[in-house]
Amino acid sequence: MLVTCSGMSEAERRFFADRSPEPWTEEAGRLCAAAILDFFPEPARAVVFCGKGNNGGDALVVARWLKRHGWETELRFSGPAEELSPLVRLKLAEYEAEPLPVAPSPLAPRPLVLIDGLVGIGAKGDLHGSLRELAAEMNRLRASGPAVTFAIDLPSGFDADSGRPGPDAVVADFTLSINAPKTGFIRDGAEHHLGRLVEIPLSIPLPDGDESRNFLFPSNLRPRIPRRAFDTHKGAAGRVVLVAGSRGLTGAAVLAALGASHGGAGLVTVAVPEEIHSIVATKAPAEVMVRPFRTFAEIAALPADVFGIGPGLGESPAPGLLEFLTTHPKPIVLDADALNHLARFPERLSALPTNRLLTPHPGEMARLAGVSPGFDRASLARRFADDRGVSLLLKGSRTIVASPGRPLEFNTTGHPGMASGGMGDVLTGLCAALAGQGLALHDAACVGSWLLGRAAELAVRDTRIAPESVTAPLVAEHLGRAWRSLATPGTP
Repeated sequence: MLVTCSGMSEAERRFFADRSPEPWTEEAGRLCAAAILDFFPEPARAVVFCGKGNNGGDALVVARWLKRHGWETELRFSGPAEELSPLVRLKLAEYEAEPLPVAPSPLAPRPLVLIDGLVGIGAKGDLHGSLRELAAEMNRLRASGPAVTFAIDLPSGFDADSGRPGPDAVVADFTLSINAPKTGFIRDGAEHHLGRLVEIPLSIPLPDGDESRNFLFPSNLRPRIPRRAFDTHKGAAGRVVLVAGSRGLTGAAVLAALGASHGGAGLVTVAVPEEIHSIVATKAPAEVMVRPFRTFAEIAALPADVFGIGPGLGESPAPGLLEFLTTHPKPIVLDADALNHLARFPERLSALPTNRLLTPHPGEMARLAGVSPGFDRASLARRFADDRGVSLLLKGSRTIVASPGRPLEFNTTGHPGMASGGMGDVLTGLCAALAGQGLALHDAACVGSWLLGRAAELAVRDTRIAPESVTAPLVAEHLGRAWRSLATPGTP
């Protein structure tokens, strides 16, 4: 559910009318620090920018916890000490009483992390004076450092209701969304200031909000994954058939197979054109069966719980594709060249059964819907899914999942290093594997997009490489860790 800043402020005012906010400030700061430590498990250097209100109190709790974990911490305030609220002064005293880290400073320079605690949901209008100067300083440090910025609840200077940034609004790499995300977070382009969204849950009653749109967090994804019975066998864990690859595009078939295999499918078969069978068979995971085919009549005869069709099929797919897509009774995940081929036949697109998940990137979406680039992503996704009765996973830095009768759902995980070839092929196999294990196509798309982004994050954290060096095979290899992460309480 999405809430407005004014609605959340009023809910907090009522809630704290007869109780001190101090325990909730402490809990919010602790959870924010835990999230930062998940992405930076080794001590770094933090510059903490504090305002005079509650957001500054949260930031000081974060600073104290980071200090306790061996971080070098430095505080920057937006005004003189006498302007700080009593709660902020209390948290400053607790920070100063925290002993300095006893661990010796490493020989190598520590990463620089910026904590934005300047203003929160009570702020109105653009930043001015020292607040704007500090926000601009954060942006300069981020651009030239390079530093990584965590914003507490929202980036300072960003209008969380409209989703529009003011002058010198903080550009965050991570936004630690306290209690509930705000309505402006879903606006196209807002992700450039918000970065990766992290849920920070507090036990403060929420106001009425927008339940038609939703962000994907572990708290609402975890219940969607069924627990396997102890006597589960491979035939009951999902039989997935992937139809992928063509001359010059053999890697797409292999990547889709990796996604399905690491996604938990019990049996994975990759069907490829005869001319590339020997190539794919030598590159595919050992546990995956690779079969040659000539027509989709052969595909229809294969035993499967779900199909994934499209990665690397090429411009001239095998005969019978359109008939297969519109008539086969089993669920199908459609991607890449299957979508491009379908877009050339609008009457077939309109005839798709409801158990279809389409996974276009923006260019493919424009062709499918017959619109120009630059469309409003959320509106088009909602309309397309409702009009055609199918599920849709619209890829992007904030992937959107839409299905008739379900809320629009926005993914939160991932990083810019995923802007490289093959990620969508892994996602096709992953979504098919999840559907094969019993998830509805909508939920398979939601869980799959979250897992893929989380796997990319863990690939950077655990291998200590730059995001720009992340590859699709490396992401596939980290899907198991992402799955464990989702199953672990406290995952950001």
